[in-house]
Order: sequence, then structure tokens, then C-alpha cells
Amino acid sequence: MPTSSAQNFRVGLVQLRCGPDPDENLARAVEQVQAASMRGAHVVCLPELFRTQYFCQREDTSLFDLAEPIPGPTTEKISQAARQSGVAVIASIFEKRAPGIYHNTAAMIDADGKLLGIYRKMHIPDDPLYYEKYYFTPGDLGFKAFNTSFGRIGTLVCWDQWYPEGARLTALQGAQVLFYPTAIGWHPAEKAQYGTLQHDAWRTIQRAHAIANGVYVAVVNRVGHETGNIRGNETAGTGLEFSSAIPSARCWPRPRKIRKRFWSARSMCELWKRFAATGLFCVTAALIATAPSRSVFWIRNFHHGGTETQRRIGVLIYQFQFLILFFSYLRASVSLW
Repeated sequence: MPTSSAQNFRVGLVQLRCGPDPDENLARAVEQVQAASMRGAHVVCLPELFRTQYFCQREDTSLFDLAEPIPGPTTEKISQAARQSGVAVIASIFEKRAPGIYHNTAAMIDADGKLLGIYRKMHIPDDPLYYEKYYFTPGDLGFKAFNTSFGRIGTLVCWDQWYPEGARLTALQGAQVLFYPTAIGWHPAEKAQYGTLQHDAWRTIQRAHAIANGVYVAVVNRVGHETGNIRGNETAGTGLEFSSAIPSARCWPRPRKIRKRFWSARSMCELWKRFAATGLFCVTAALIATAPSRSVFWIRNFHHGGTETQRRIGVLIYQFQFLILFFSYLRASVSLW
């Protein structure tokens, strides 16, 4: 599979407060891409569906008019900003693939403005105020990584973050960083009771992706309180809260490289040789050999009128044997590590 040589690059995660006008949101995203470039970013990631407020809070057929093809108006504007600023950009778009087929799609645009490819969100939620299955068809392209001018990166989208296979398969394609453009907020009826636990779970799952796959993980969310307002068309009720006292744009570092140890038949034989060479081996063997007679004696006496003390002594004998065996194993194996 194609890979690029490892190199250092700076990531820019753009948090946006999205308003009712999609065109204004797009203009604000372009400004923030340019601002991130001026601050030294090489790869910039925008939030999920950044052109609008999060509209999936209700099921409304009129909102399909927001979808667009790729390439299309949004990718054209973002490509121009990427080319002018010299940065690669991940842009999340409501894609119209064909009549009646729509996707939640991340477009990967390189620093020269070229569209490198797209990733279509695979895992689609369907929860209160998150009615995405009404709007989006699950992706059909699989998990993907892209060679940018700065390194090989992979992108998934929001709900994909709760599943291990997406991160794993993307990392196996050589991605150095996994990006997750995100739109995740608190349901108003749940925050008081579950908010802290939900936020901790959200952070933990992404740290786990970084640790398990040895890559960096970068996640960016939107901010603010939204009712899915699209030019005055909004969801009835309290909406969703995306703002937080804790920043929701984060980059989790990959773990330090650790020494790997694989046990072979030869190493196991060597382990047992050293174990047998220790003085504790004879003591352990003797205890194991005589264990049945001692334990049977104590247990039989307990069931035939023996005391509680006798039963406890029998249990302690087993525990003592185990400890001796365990520490003998450690002493024998320490030099192999």
C-alpha cells in the first residue's frame, strides 16, 4: 500500500459557532483556514457539517436541499482557500451522490487545492435529536488514508469514533494521524445526570484509538447551543448544547514506542531451565507433591467434625504454594526481559 515517509507537521483544529446562514458559515470557515495557516498549521480540520447548524435534530424533507455534489460549491471554496494558504484541509459535507442517495462525507483537499478523495461516514447514529439515518446512507468506500503534501493521514467522521475497526483499518493503511470531524453535544435531558460520564467516555475512546494503533488522533467539535436553525427553519424544543468549559478540539498523542517481546519455544525452554536452577524450585516441587495429602487431611477433618481453623490452614497452604511458584517464576524470567 502507498505510504509516505514519516515527517513532522502541525495540525489546526477549527472550532466554529455555526449560524443560521450556510453561506456565512462557509465564509467563516474559509477565514479560519487562513488564520490557522498564519499560525503555522499544515493540515486543518473543520467540524462535521460545518456549513449549517446541526440539522439532524428533526426529520425534515426540505433539508435535503442543503446537500450538494462533490466536487461542488463547498469543495471549490475550500480548495481555493487551501491553495492560497498552502494547507491541506479536511472538510465535512452533506453530499448528494444521486437522487435519493445522500452521505455524510469528509473531503480531503491537499495544499495545492486538489481533491485527493473522499470518505463517507460508515457508522450512522439514530438517537433522540440525532436522526442521521433519515438523511445519510452508510458509506460505501471503506476506510481510507490519503497522501498529503505533509504526510499520510486518515479521516473518519464523528460516530465512527465509537468503534475500534475504523481506526484500526485506517491506521493499517499507514495513516500517521486520524482525524474525526465531529458534531456531538449534550441532550438537554441527560447532561445533569450523565454529562460528566459521557464526556469522559468521549475522551477515553479516542485516547484508546491512539494507544491501540500507535498514531495521533485529532478531534474537532463545533461550539455553541443549536436548534438546527437553517434560515429560520429550526427544531422545536431546547436543542443541543455543543459548548463546554472543557475544550472539544483535541489531539491525542500516540504512545511512546515500547519494546515488544514474543515468546518462542526456545525462550520458554530457557525460562524453565533457569527456573529449575533456582533453589526455590525444589521447595516448590516438594510442596506441590505433598499438597494432596495435606489438603485432603484438613478438608476431611473439617467435614467430619474438624474446626474452622483447620479449614483455613488448608487454604493457606494452597496460597503459600502459589506465592512460592509465582516468585520463583519471576526470578527465573527476569533475566529474559
